[in-house]
Amino acid sequence: MKYSRTTRRSKQYMGDRSSEHATACEHPGCQNPGVYRAPRDRSLRDYMWLCLDHVREHNKSWNYYEGMSQAEIELEKRQDTVWQRPTWKLGEKDAATARAFYERKAKVNDPFNVFSDEKHQGNAQSRPEAKPGTPAYAMQILDLDHPLTRQGLKLRYHALVKEHHPDRHGGDKAAEEKLKTINEAYTILLKVLDANG
Repeated sequence: MKYSRTTRRSKQYMGDRSSEHATACEHPGCQNPGVYRAPRDRSLRDYMWLCLDHVREHNKSWNYYEGMSQAEIELEKRQDTVWQRPTWKLGEKDAATARAFYERKAKVNDPFNVFSDEKHQGNAQSRPEAKPGTPAYAMQILDLDHPLTRQGLKLRYHALVKEHHPDRHGGDKAAEEKLKTINEAYTILLKVLDANG
């Protein structure tokens, strides 16, 4: 069968009725069969059935935005660009809200903890445990990735020292132990960098 627009058009989608099942046109005084539907109002839920001449007349004169202010028209157009669904700017919602949305709506599999509140949780879980005193262990302690550079090492070391210094935690012993571990890891990685030139 040759492709034709009239054969491809869905009667159900268009709302058209065959003339044998049609009632009279709803335009006052018209007795022609009402085979074409036209919306009565902006809700697009209630339709009237008109003949071809009257549906053309209705379509020429009907204005969806009639009775709306300019601000209401602009708001309607903006909402239509996202199919009348709520949206927010990227980064505007916090991670917990985004995670709750995706768990509830999309059931997202999150193996890399993209929606996690923990900053480096994904890196810590994906690495196997290294033996203490090894360069791999030092990289884990400082949460560094390859390639290792002297500048990257120093930046990370200073950030961790600032974060875990006992003076910031009121002389806490756990913070002091953490700082010792950080210093040890830094020393190991500096030796590795010095040996490799």
